[in-house]
Amino acid sequence: MYIYIAKSNIVKQLYHLILCIAVLTSCTTHNTSIQSSGTIGNHALVSSAHPLASAIGLEIMKNGGNAIDAAIATHFALAVVYPQAGNIGGGGFAVIRMNYGTINSLDFREKAPALAHREMYLNAKGQLNDMQSTHGLMASGVPGAVDGMFALHQKYGTLPMAELIEPSIEMAQRGYALTPLAAELLNTKQEEFQTYNRWSTPYHSDQDWQAGDTITQPDLALTLEHIQTNGRNGFYEGIVADQIVAEMQSKNGLISHADLKNYQSVWRKPITGNYRGHQIISMAPPSSGGVALIQLLQGTEGYPIADWGHNSTKTIHLMAELERRVYADRATYLGDPDFINLPVDQLLDPRYNEQRFSDISFDKATPSALVSAGEIPPSESPETTHLSIADADGNAVAITTTLNSSFGNKVMVKGAGFFLNNEMDDFSSKPGSPNQFGLIGGEANAIAPHKRMLSSMTPTIVTYKDQLKMIVGTPGGSTIITSVYQTLLNVIDHGMGMQEAVNVKRVHHQWYPDEIRVESDALTENVQTDLAQLGHQLRMTDKIGRMDCILVLPDGRLEGGADPRGDNTALGY
Repeated sequence: MYIYIAKSNIVKQLYHLILCIAVLTSCTTHNTSIQSSGTIGNHALVSSAHPLASAIGLEIMKNGGNAIDAAIATHFALAVVYPQAGNIGGGGFAVIRMNYGTINSLDFREKAPALAHREMYLNAKGQLNDMQSTHGLMASGVPGAVDGMFALHQKYGTLPMAELIEPSIEMAQRGYALTPLAAELLNTKQEEFQTYNRWSTPYHSDQDWQAGDTITQPDLALTLEHIQTNGRNGFYEGIVADQIVAEMQSKNGLISHADLKNYQSVWRKPITGNYRGHQIISMAPPSSGGVALIQLLQGTEGYPIADWGHNSTKTIHLMAELERRVYADRATYLGDPDFINLPVDQLLDPRYNEQRFSDISFDKATPSALVSAGEIPPSESPETTHLSIADADGNAVAITTTLNSSFGNKVMVKGAGFFLNNEMDDFSSKPGSPNQFGLIGGEANAIAPHKRMLSSMTPTIVTYKDQLKMIVGTPGGSTIITSVYQTLLNVIDHGMGMQEAVNVKRVHHQWYPDEIRVESDALTENVQTDLAQLGHQLRMTDKIGRMDCILVLPDGRLEGGADPRGDNTALGY
C-alpha cells in the first residue's frame, strides 16, 4: 500500500515553479517563431507536450530522481494539463535503456473488454457503424496507463511513487493556466463534450475559453489521491473502478470490474535493428512501430539520400514507395502477439526486405492497388503524446501514450475527472475497412476479448558505438511511424541538429489512401511537379506529428528537440 502523509520540500519547490510558469503562459501567445537550435542540458533533459509537465519531470531529476521517476511524474502531469492525450484512461508503450546498456520495453496498451466480439460494430447487414468505435462508451478499451506507471516504478524507480504523483494532485486542485493552443482546442470540442457527457465537465464553458483562463479539476485530484494512497488498486479497484463501471453501465459500455482488476502490463523484448552504424531500439507488437521503422530503414540504407538532399524528388519518391509497401505488410501481418503468431523475424530479415522493395522504380510511382503484402516465408488521433527523458547518469526512456482521438471517446468518468480512450477503433472492426486514420486492417488485428489492439506508436532510442545517441517519438496516429523515420534520417543522413530535425516539414504515405500527405511548404513547386509526373497524388495538410526528442551532442551535452507545431517544451539543466 502507498501512503502519503506530508508534502516534501521537492513538492513545495515544484509547485513554486509551476505557479511561475502558469503566470508566464497566461500572459503570452503561442510562439510562432521557430528556433533552429534546441534547449541544451548539460546533465539531464525532458522534452514533452507541455511546459508544466516538462518542468515537473526536470525538477524530479534535479532532486535525485532518475529518468524513469521523471517519466512517471511527467506522465501524470500530462494527464492534468494535456487532457486531449495525456491520460490515466488510456495506455501506451515505454522503451528504456539504462546506463549499463540494458534495454527493455513495457506494453501498457489497452485491452478489449471481455464482452467485446469481432462483429460488435457491425449492423445486421454487416455494415460498419464507425461512430460506435470512436465516440461514446462502446469505443473504450480497458485502460493500461496507471498499471504501466506502477510497473515502470517497481522495476526502475528510485523515489517514492507518492512523491511522483503529488505535483499533479497539486496542479489539479489549484488549477493551471490554459495556453493559447489549449484554449483553441477546447473551444472546438464543446459540442462533443455536451453530447457525450451526462454532466458538466470542467472543460464545459458557455463562453469561449481564452489563453490564461484557469482550469481546476477537483475530481481528478481525488482520483490521483486514491492512486497515491492505494497504488494501482486505487484505480483498478475501489471507488474509481466503481465510477468507471457506473459510467459504462449508464449507456452501452462494456468494461467490467473484472476487466479492470485483471488488467496487467507486459514486459516485451524491444525490436532492434541497425542503420548506418546506429542501433535502433523500438517497440515490439502490438505496436507496429518498431517493425515498420526497421523495415523502412533497411529499405533506405542502400540509397545515397544524403547526396539526393532533404525533401528532394528522389528522396520523397523513395520514402513513399517504401512506406506504401511497409504499411501493406503492417495491415496484413501485425496484431497482438499474445493471440497470434506474428512473422516479426521474417519482416525484419534484410533478405526479405531486399526482395520486398526490389520492384521500386524511380521512373514512376507504384499504384497502391498493385501493392499487396509481401510473401512471408514459413517459419501489424492523431492525438497521442510522447515524452523523451535522459538523466545525468545516462539512463534514457521514451514513452508514447494515448487516448487515440483527441479527448478519446469524449466521455469523462463522472466523479473521477478523466476522459476514457476510444482505442477499440484501432482494431480492424471490419477487416479490409479503414479506421479513423484511414489505416486498413486485416484478420490479425480483428477484435477479440482481452486482446490488445494494433498501434502505430513508435517510442525509439538510438545508440552509436554503444553510447546513447537519440531519444525520439511523437503523436500523430498513422503518421507516427513516418515522422520518427524522417527525424532519424534528418539527423543521421542530412546532418541536422535535433531541433532542426524536428522543425523541418514532413510528408507521409500509408498505402491507402494512395496519396502523399504533405505539410505546407514542405516541398518546392518543382518537386511537387516532378512527383506528380511520376504519378504521385499529393494532399496538402497543416501539421504532421509533434516530436519530442533528445540528441546527445559530441561533447556529451543534450540537445532537446521540442516541436513548434504544439506547446511542446524541452527543459534541461
